[in-house]
Amino acid sequence: MGGEQVTGWEEAVGRAAGSGPLLLGVRHHGPGSARAVRAALEEARPRVVLIEGPPEADALIPLAADEEMRPPVALLAHAVDEPGRSAFWPLAEFSPEWVAIRWALEHDVPARFIDLPATHTLAWARQEDEAAVEGDSPLDAETADREGDSGPHPGPGLCPGPADLRIDPLGVLAATAGYDDPERWWEDVVEHRGAGKGDALAPFTVLEEAMGALRETYGSGGHDRDLVREAYMRLQVRAAQREFEDSVAVVCGAWHVPALRRKTTVAADKALLKGLPKVKADMTWVPWTHRRLSRISGYGAGIDSPGWYGHLFSAPDRPVERWMTKVAGLLRAEDRLVSSAHVIEAVRLAETLAAMRGRPLPGLSETTDAVRAVMCEGSDVPLALVQDRLIVGDVLGEVPATAPAVPLQRDLARLQRRLRLKPEALERELELDLRKETDAARSRLLHRLRLLGVAWGGPAASRGSTGTFRETWRLRWEPELSVRVAEAGVWGTTVLSAATAKAEADAVAAQGLTDVTALAERCLLAELPYVLPTVMRILADRAALDSDVGQLAQALPALVRTLRYGDVRGTDTGALGEVAAGLAERVFVGLPPACAALDADGAEEMRRHVDAVHGAVGLLGEAPAAGQGHLRARWQSVLRVLCGRDTVPGVIRGRAVRLLLDDGELAQDEAARLMGLVLSPGTPPADAAAWIEGFVGGGSGGGMLLVHDERLLGLVDAWLTEVPAEAFTDVLPLLRRTFSAYEPGVRRTLGELVRRGPGAGSSAAGTGSGTPGFATELDTVRADAVLPVVRLLLGLDEGEERIGNNLVGVTG
Repeated sequence: MGGEQVTGWEEAVGRAAGSGPLLLGVRHHGPGSARAVRAALEEARPRVVLIEGPPEADALIPLAADEEMRPPVALLAHAVDEPGRSAFWPLAEFSPEWVAIRWALEHDVPARFIDLPATHTLAWARQEDEAAVEGDSPLDAETADREGDSGPHPGPGLCPGPADLRIDPLGVLAATAGYDDPERWWEDVVEHRGAGKGDALAPFTVLEEAMGALRETYGSGGHDRDLVREAYMRLQVRAAQREFEDSVAVVCGAWHVPALRRKTTVAADKALLKGLPKVKADMTWVPWTHRRLSRISGYGAGIDSPGWYGHLFSAPDRPVERWMTKVAGLLRAEDRLVSSAHVIEAVRLAETLAAMRGRPLPGLSETTDAVRAVMCEGSDVPLALVQDRLIVGDVLGEVPATAPAVPLQRDLARLQRRLRLKPEALERELELDLRKETDAARSRLLHRLRLLGVAWGGPAASRGSTGTFRETWRLRWEPELSVRVAEAGVWGTTVLSAATAKAEADAVAAQGLTDVTALAERCLLAELPYVLPTVMRILADRAALDSDVGQLAQALPALVRTLRYGDVRGTDTGALGEVAAGLAERVFVGLPPACAALDADGAEEMRRHVDAVHGAVGLLGEAPAAGQGHLRARWQSVLRVLCGRDTVPGVIRGRAVRLLLDDGELAQDEAARLMGLVLSPGTPPADAAAWIEGFVGGGSGGGMLLVHDERLLGLVDAWLTEVPAEAFTDVLPLLRRTFSAYEPGVRRTLGELVRRGPGAGSSAAGTGSGTPGFATELDTVRADAVLPVVRLLLGLDEGEERIGNNLVGVTG
């Protein structure tokens, strides 16, 4: 190195805590620490930079200089033989480790990771899982897996360990200083303190002294695993010193600095590392998000407000003014009236609050209080939006295509680029028209990923057309999906081959008929032609052996839906139609015996099965591939059998009558006769109430049926008035459940009709009831009243009498 650089190093070491390597203790994801690290490296100019992190990632460090690399990102380590077992080391733009990596790359200085290798970290996680299964460890193994050692906790450089007693160094220091909030203390002493000229190492010296006092008092602080990690780090520092002498800078959690400064023997450190478990591990870069850097994400990365910290790092000058401007822009985008005067007043209030609270500069609490009072008018509702969008945020990092990845990940990235489906951290809705090739390909990709357990998106209710050619998805890319992709890589090297292999394995392992039918539906949606024959064979075998009518009835609707999906996607579903038709025949045979002697819960469940089968048969009879035109007739004969059997619960008999009536297979007079028989005094009130629920309940439009057929309403009303007092309390809950499901307007109309006293001789009987709208003849006055509106809707002229006369007949 040049003479000037050596002089800078000598000056830095002279002010450090003793000779040897320059130890820069930091708080992970701390913008103040990040700025201080850059200032210290600029002043000291070391010949090598050692960073707390897994050494397997050394080969990935040059990618940090790639133009396509945009933090937040994370180092991902996963076990080769078990990709789902993984660990993350997140890095944001304001992370000291990231700043150190970038500085080293910019100055052509070697950068190395020196923490315990991921091969041991993942093996430890496996042992914790096994211990958790045996009930020997209270540690959440998943949390331990993914925290790794990026310092993902409130304290600097803490790592989970099995001990019961753990300390939070920042919490202890904050309490010692009289603060009840560690975040606020850290802001005051670090984030709001600017490093002056020639003072670059002062923050690290003070923090090292504080951590040294804590280590003397608390030892490892309940984090016994740190002793092993620190032993490994000391060995790596010694190796770097042999190569670069003392021109070594170490960026690590401040908690570890006293341990790295402590003099130990090489033999003692190697003894701590003896016998550590190992697994074979691979590493790569993956995108991360600000939301995942926050504690609320479940990954416990140590900061509640990554968006705020990112702002502090990117706006070192006038941070409060710039922050208030961001908040105003967000609220304006949400149509809230926020002016420049609001921004000025909010800044003044934040500064006043900081002065009153004895703080050097306004922190997050002061700015939040000012925003609530000035821009949100005291309401926490818009403030919650600021918290979610700005204080936490949904920033998603990017990783260059040259980063190592499993073949499946590369194929997925290629498909994402081709289909213009960019992963985004913010949830968005995607409308697909399957008649368009690009949208159909997007649908196939999303369905195949769901088969592989990569839940990038989930189907949602469409706000537009309900046709089968439309799909609506809610998409949101989460960082852990990268792990799911790596895990799914064992099934194949492409999304198509992996989904095919996974579906075939799921079909073979499926336990029940409903599982196979659901899988068949998912395979058809994902368009996996090579696996459908296997699924169809297994489906036919399971259907032939399954004698549970309930299971068969549950499976039939899913099969019929797949026929419709196959129709819109142009898939050959002939074999599927034959299986569905055969399944329907088995349901027809087994349903009447299965409906006998059921309790109330069983009867209600079977009623739902009857509804599902009825809808499925209606669709199946229309499916060209089915070739079973007689299915409807067979089903109607089954419904007639259910209507007439006294052993069938009332709710099922009533529903069977209603379904036949709706299909036009049962005359209104016959339906009224059957209702009259059921509501006769000889029928137990509970059975009669159940029949009524089946006939007009369950969201089947029964309320409108009673509104437009006064005879049926009169029968119900007359029966209800004759129910004995001792039985009335038994049937009341059932009736309330039936009629409370009606819309308010329908209930109001029924009440009016009952109040007016609808007669048994309704319009169907050929006599007038005297109620407007329910007479036997056409009410021309009411029909004429709607003609102007209808003409306006259809764009007709007043003189078109012929059309107007036709409209009278239609509206009447």
